[in-house]
Amino acid sequence: MSSHPITVITGATNGLGQRAAIALARRGAHLVLTARDHARADATRALLATTAPGARVDFVFGNLALMQDVRRMGAQIADTYGRVDVLINNAGIHAFQQRITAEGFPEMVAVNYLSPWLLTQTLGACLLAGSARVVNVASEASRRHGALRIPEDLTDTTPFTARESSLRYGTTKLLNIMFTGELCRRLAGTGVTTNALDPGFNVTGLGRELSFAAGLERVLRWLGIGDPERGAGIIVRLATDPAFGAVSGGYYSVKGARPLTPAAPGADPALQARLWEATAELLAR
Repeated sequence: MSSHPITVITGATNGLGQRAAIALARRGAHLVLTARDHARADATRALLATTAPGARVDFVFGNLALMQDVRRMGAQIADTYGRVDVLINNAGIHAFQQRITAEGFPEMVAVNYLSPWLLTQTLGACLLAGSARVVNVASEASRRHGALRIPEDLTDTTPFTARESSLRYGTTKLLNIMFTGELCRRLAGTGVTTNALDPGFNVTGLGRELSFAAGLERVLRWLGIGDPERGAGIIVRLATDPAFGAVSGGYYSVKGARPLTPAAPGADPALQARLWEATAELLAR
């Protein structure tokens, strides 16, 4: 078994996840990265070989929009490593139109919320074995979530426009924060901690479904707006900083890691528990 901290990161073949992977590899982490695209995985492996020479990097392949793939990837990680020291649920999408997965779920809900919930559950024994830290990448976009409906939001496949997509995206990020709160209570006394974070505005991967995204990203970079290193930094801090070693159930800002209060009604323990039970029932079908 590896003597280095086994660190699982979703969505690490680009964007914030990739930058966090580089920083953690430099700190000696044994990276286990999920990927869907083999070419992107190869490019990430080559980048890590250059930026963090000697780092140990493994990939587990699958589609985070499909729960059958998430279960398989989780089982593969568990069988291969036996323990996980850090789990970073980073992968996410902002879809500008409704898409439905082959399993019948709204894609944005599947990737942004159901996938991290299920992967964390599948790796439960490994997290306990590693006294792990679970880090969930949420967003202050959660403050624009519309009317929260549990359990209906988990399966709502109603079409939406690009403008309406922001409310749907915000809902998925609020669900991440609520999941973090309930997971904290369920893991109390185990040595496993879990925290959520807002990575701030980042230009990496900005509006990938917008035709003008690439040009806008270049302009924002030139203006010095949306530096993704800041977003990656708060991920790494929650994953490694001794100050967060015994802290759990929080939601933190990219600005100095200050605590944030979730948007209402996201901090309601009863609603968090209701969301958990609804999710467990849905994914047990």
